[in-house]
Amino acid sequence: MNITTIGLDIAKRVFHVVCCNQQGRLIKKKMLKRAQVHLYFQNHPPCLVALEACATSHYWAREIEKYGHTVKLIPPQHVKAFLIGNKNDYNDAFAISVAARQPHIHSVGIKTIEQQDNQAQHKARAMAIGHRTALCNQIRSLLAEYGIALSLGVRTIRKNLPMLLDDDYLSGAFKITLRQLAEQLESLDSSIELFDKLIIQASKSNDICRRLQTIPGIGPMVSSAYFNEVGNGSAYRKGRDVAASLGLVPKQHSSGGKDKLLGISKKGNRYLRCLMVQGSQSVVSSAKRKNDKLSQWINRLVETRGHNRACVAYANKMARMAWAVTVSGEEYSPV
Repeated sequence: MNITTIGLDIAKRVFHVVCCNQQGRLIKKKMLKRAQVHLYFQNHPPCLVALEACATSHYWAREIEKYGHTVKLIPPQHVKAFLIGNKNDYNDAFAISVAARQPHIHSVGIKTIEQQDNQAQHKARAMAIGHRTALCNQIRSLLAEYGIALSLGVRTIRKNLPMLLDDDYLSGAFKITLRQLAEQLESLDSSIELFDKLIIQASKSNDICRRLQTIPGIGPMVSSAYFNEVGNGSAYRKGRDVAASLGLVPKQHSSGGKDKLLGISKKGNRYLRCLMVQGSQSVVSSAKRKNDKLSQWINRLVETRGHNRACVAYANKMARMAWAVTVSGEEYSPV
């Protein structure tokens, strides 16, 4: 049996394997329990193993690569088009193997342990910020029921809580509740501060992150999130591919030779796209006080297209410059 491609449908406990030859013909299929996966690929001759880029896929990709196999992670939206017949695990695995053989479908870069560690810190920080926002809204709504209306913002909550806890206007029972909520807010603040320190420390010890921070608008948070998503940049052919993967290029709806460009596509990593746009906003805002070549380009965009479009345009440019800095091994240098 000349098996050249294996489609692997991963799950929590039961995995499904489909083996194909060079012509793409199905040769055999097998169901594996979680404990059998390592042994199966350890004993199988090296070949192309394709997985969907979904939960736990980066872990399994790294593990399977240890046994000499070439692993491709296929975006799930591209696998769907090759699913034939009813949806089941074997058909999913076969669709993955077919999609992996298509030269026009780009695979997802396999994340390293360092990238996943940094990504976990960003995810935990974002979750803590979300919980803090929800907690502040809860505190404001509860106080409003007692006739106390506070302005938006976590700083307002921090400033007014100590005074409200000492005020005789509120009942003793509600003060106990409010004090517990204040302790939760303090705990979340401490967690966010810790994650900030961990992310900044990791960005300082990473050569790619240090070089990325030489680009205007990219700080420790943006550089760390960019490294988590793009890595060393080898999975992308050019900087525009990075900008497209982050949804910072126009959406297209063209037909009959008539090109129609819409707003940005907003595909890909929403978290990183948000950070890059926020970083670009600071650069665009400060460009009016500068006269370098980059600032002149930004100021022309602001005059002709407006502030918001200029921010998105520079975020696109920033993503492309970041890829060039990542791949070249050099720092950013203004022309």
